[in-house]
Amino acid sequence: MKIIFTFCRQLTATIPMSSFSQPLPPRLEQIVQRFQQIPEQRRRYEYLLSFAKRLPSFPEEQKVPEHKVPGCVSQVYVTARLQEGRVIFQGDSDSQLTKGLVGLLIEGLNGLTPAEILQLRPDFIQRTGLEISLTPSRVNGFYNIFRTIQKKALAYYLQEPADSKVRTEGLEPTHLAVLEPKSSASANSATSAANLV
Repeated sequence: MKIIFTFCRQLTATIPMSSFSQPLPPRLEQIVQRFQQIPEQRRRYEYLLSFAKRLPSFPEEQKVPEHKVPGCVSQVYVTARLQEGRVIFQGDSDSQLTKGLVGLLIEGLNGLTPAEILQLRPDFIQRTGLEISLTPSRVNGFYNIFRTIQKKALAYYLQEPADSKVRTEGLEPTHLAVLEPKSSASANSATSAANLV
């Protein structure tokens, strides 16, 4: 897996994922640390399921193909909207464990700017212990959900004026990490990204 680094002046380069790291946003860091404090697998599952229970009701009319997360065994939907420069996500799944993963990401990432979301890597899942506890298909589902969330953030980022991309409230947006889709080489274009929201 590779990361596309999108520079503020639209320069791109591909480098190995292992050479890039960013601190987690405070809320996501709190969630990760809470998982680290839970040694038993059963209790980690219970904590994960608590995120599913806290997710707001997802409108049935939003369960359409353009909001569906690809590559998941379960039916997973994620929507995004921009509110005062920050991204608000909503999601759902027909599997409670997968719904918990959706809820975890939404609680950890809601209210961030598009640039802040794009700078994140998904390997924080390793720190939670869930990558060991969950089946490979559910771990793969987590990465697909994360990738979809970043694509939606990318669509909003590309809509921002060029001069605003350098003002991201304390972050250094000289490189924005976006997971490269396995099936499409055009994910970093404004047109294809906008269609994903």
